[in-house]
Amino acid sequence: QVQLVESGGGLVQPGGSLRLSCAASGSIFSIDRMAWYRQAPGKQRELVATITAGGSTNYGGSVKGRFTISRDNAKKTVYLQMNSLKPEDTAVYYCNVDRMYLATGTGYDYWGQGTQVTVSS
Repeated sequence: QVQLVESGGGLVQPGGSLRLSCAASGSIFSIDRMAWYRQAPGKQRELVATITAGGSTNYGGSVKGRFTISRDNAKKTVYLQMNSLKPEDTAVYYCNVDRMYLATGTGYDYWGQGTQVTVSS
């Protein structure tokens, strides 16, 4: 069974930093695009950042210059380094994979359980 497990969320003061991790587990050969989304209370889920298997990245406008997405293909893990955090970054952050090549075939659209990030003084 394939799972995405996130970690690293928590409470941080404005201007602080956090690093989120998302590890994929299961009989996985390789992973295509990995991404982070977030959803604040009363708002729609929004794209934070994406990274392809080759390392190409893309960021949502509100986090450019502050957040950095990276991945370790050998560990099947994606990271989100968040710096200069603002109260408006408060949300549940979700890891997403669009496609995985598995021992049993190809799987699509996987989501983690979410990790809470709260930015407050």
